[in-house]
Amino acid sequence: MLKLVTTLAGHDDMVWCVAWNPKGNLLASCGGDHSVRIWSQKGQNGEEANQWTCRAKLSDGHSRTIRWVSWSPCGKKLATASFDTTIIIWKQKNDFDFEIIANLEGHENEVKCTAWSIDGSFLASCSRDRSVWVWDVSEDEEYECSSVLTSHSQDVKHVLWNPHKNILVSSSYDNSIKMYQQDVDDWINTETLESHQSTVWSCDYNPEGTRLISCSDDKTLKLWKEDPEKKNKSSWSCYSTISGFHNRTIYSVKWSKTNNLIATASADNSIHIFKENESSDANEPTLLLLEHKENAHCQDCNCIDWNPVQNNLLASCSDDGTVKIWKFDE
Repeated sequence: MLKLVTTLAGHDDMVWCVAWNPKGNLLASCGGDHSVRIWSQKGQNGEEANQWTCRAKLSDGHSRTIRWVSWSPCGKKLATASFDTTIIIWKQKNDFDFEIIANLEGHENEVKCTAWSIDGSFLASCSRDRSVWVWDVSEDEEYECSSVLTSHSQDVKHVLWNPHKNILVSSSYDNSIKMYQQDVDDWINTETLESHQSTVWSCDYNPEGTRLISCSDDKTLKLWKEDPEKKNKSSWSCYSTISGFHNRTIYSVKWSKTNNLIATASADNSIHIFKENESSDANEPTLLLLEHKENAHCQDCNCIDWNPVQNNLLASCSDDGTVKIWKFDE
């Protein structure tokens, strides 16, 4: 059962993205009001222990919609992607005080997403200008673009790093998913995954980093796996297509890191929770639906994120201007 814990109001426009910090005790959200909000519970004991509140509002950086926010692996920095074509790096000075330490420029159009590599040595960004950028992050917090990747033919919606290797994944309006690896002093496109019939909005790896799930404007989820015996560019293949659950675009898909649950968020205002079917029967579905929450929000549900520590806690956000925190019990 998916139970609503709380609704967080404060943004003055649609909310595009939610992201938990690595410790799972802070939640960042961003949206059309040009701001990032940092949320946490008030305390550990007493009457207000379970109440969530906005602890910080970061609004002095971007001049247009903030499309994405991502925490660094150390949990001390935030990268925000904006329609103003820039990426801002915010550093946490203390619990709820953040300062701007870098403003990254170069994209020619709206920046849609940012993602940190597992060791924090790289930052990836993608844009409506059809490019993916890889930024080198030095120990003294200097950011230098090391590669501009132009493999996609349309708007790039999402970037993601493998949880164990420096392998980058991007999803695009051109219906494809691409993978990149570093080759000497540059990055190259090593895989192109094609099966979706429309825009691929996002992807996520399983905790082991051996499989991938993608979601699309074609209302399907697709599961991908690598055949280690293959040494060519088609080593990844789609082994399952899941359809018939959402009736509009699926914007966000997240694989929990601890209990193998998969959550989806859609333009049909709903949230779905799936679990992998461990049956070896080839005729059985690969994902089992555990929960279907209709009208989780009263408008499009744009993003969803599992808490990395409290494995049954989920955050979502919407065009309706709210952030919601949910608890899921099987």
